[in-house]
Amino acid sequence: MTNLFLFIIVLVVSFIVVRIGAIAFQLTGLEWSLAKFQSLSCFTGTGFTTREAELITGNKQRRRIASILIVLGHAGFVILIATFANSLIPQESLFAKISEPILPFEVPDFLVIWMNLIIIVVAVYVIYRLFTNEKIARRLTNFLRRKVIRREIFRRVTFEELLIATGGYGVTKIQAGKSCPVLNKTLAEAQLRKLDITVLAILRGERTIPNPRADARILLGDELICFGKLGTIREKMSVEA
Repeated sequence: MTNLFLFIIVLVVSFIVVRIGAIAFQLTGLEWSLAKFQSLSCFTGTGFTTREAELITGNKQRRRIASILIVLGHAGFVILIATFANSLIPQESLFAKISEPILPFEVPDFLVIWMNLIIIVVAVYVIYRLFTNEKIARRLTNFLRRKVIRREIFRRVTFEELLIATGGYGVTKIQAGKSCPVLNKTLAEAQLRKLDITVLAILRGERTIPNPRADARILLGDELICFGKLGTIREKMSVEA
């Protein structure tokens, strides 16, 4: 009986962890539906199956969130399998504990196993319906989001990366460090347009240079707001996300 209760608890916690993961992804700038999908993908170990997946693997904070979800998902899966298997043992099953003082005869082991399996299926269905109910899911999400934001578990991003849904294009902010290949070059010399990268603005200290001219030079410490394919930006500009 203890194994069945533990199975249910782990299942409930798993739903909550996936929801927290989705909230964390959203706080880093991902669109909500994409955040939910990627959180579930990480937790279940099914991997990234969308073209926007590079927004997860190419961002340091999102990689950390994904790593936590993957570890928790594997641990949760092992516990679920172990508790599920143990809960089917006739002597330890919930049905056996309930029926023993009530029924005047001993229930066959195979029937006990099937009845306990039915109890598990019903429990899983009820939990699934609760967590997928729109009103309950919304309240739970809002509650968890307030907790996550209040505790500052993950840094909220307002404009670090803006996802453009097609082809992995987006807007990202990068910093011109010593190893940056475009350092001390003008935008024309850097030939970023040939790489399909557009510099929308240069942040230099407290000064912002919007829509910089072709002769604008990139200096050490400059932050560039770039639009283009995020994978290309990371590869060609040697920036660690």
